[in-house]
Amino acid sequence: MSVAFIGGSDPIRRLLSLVERVARTDSTLLITGESGTGKERIARMIHEKSPRGRYPFVPVNCGAIPDGLIESELFGHEKGAFTGAVSQRSGRFELAEGGTLFLDEIGELPLSLQVKLLRVLQEKVYERVGGSQPRKANVRILAATHRNLEQMVREDLFREDLFYRLSVIPVDIPPLRLRVTDISLLLDFFINRWIEEGRGDPIRFSPEALHRLCLYEWPGNIRELENLVERFLVLKGGETVELSDLPEKILGAAADGATASDGSGNRDTRDSGISGRPLDLADLLEGESIDMPAYFLRLERTMIEKALARFSGNKTRAAAFLGINRTTLIEKLKRLEGIPPDHA
Repeated sequence: MSVAFIGGSDPIRRLLSLVERVARTDSTLLITGESGTGKERIARMIHEKSPRGRYPFVPVNCGAIPDGLIESELFGHEKGAFTGAVSQRSGRFELAEGGTLFLDEIGELPLSLQVKLLRVLQEKVYERVGGSQPRKANVRILAATHRNLEQMVREDLFREDLFYRLSVIPVDIPPLRLRVTDISLLLDFFINRWIEEGRGDPIRFSPEALHRLCLYEWPGNIRELENLVERFLVLKGGETVELSDLPEKILGAAADGATASDGSGNRDTRDSGISGRPLDLADLLEGESIDMPAYFLRLERTMIEKALARFSGNKTRAAAFLGINRTTLIEKLKRLEGIPPDHA
């Protein structure tokens, strides 16, 4: 399994279940998600699990190729098609024959190329630049973007017909901030991989540091977390990463968003349906082991309280913020009501 999708959180379980289903089809997919969430990794996973898995997986970053070159990159060109075309050249569609063509940052594709891509999706044929011989496109297309294509359609920046052709089955990758219970597993993976490669000594994160990492928003997602681990493996090899060692942006951002105040310094839990003190990790420092299930249960309580306080008790908006549906949130509230605060 790809590192980006290690974990047992509800969002990841739902994503991996969807991957298993869509991999068996030949449908076009639109993979959405913030930068750093692992869109290419999920595309590779779908390809490898599909009947096309023994054929090539060819990635193309549409945003990294100049507008004047992207058509020949995708479709290839004939000799003499333009200045500098001194020989015939195969395009990415041809290189992906029988396999999967992954069009990353599809929102950056020029409108003129969107028309030609639409034709390939509809008719399964294309021509090389400078050529007139139709060529069959025997590929599965997976597209990805971090942009809001629906908004781009409304602004006439992206073709509506192409949008619907691409998004036959949407696959949305959750950001790291909505799967914080996976963070400790991801940390272990990155640290163990570093050690197995013989690149240094292991590190561990103190309970307070781990808690603060779980409160951080992670705008760079998995990529940002991996970079953070590598930094500490270099600087703190063989040691424990304490709360005070974390970068200021993590300490400041997490502190600002960790609690909502009612003006008296107490956590605002109005209309939450649950009660309990803020998550206090001092007790986790006692003894020789940590009760991980209890830790994450208390973390879940804290996150739900924070979300409900942020949206003034509105369960629908809080559930959307947490990446779960309203029914799941209500079920969690009922379950937490029966657990004493000191146990969760």
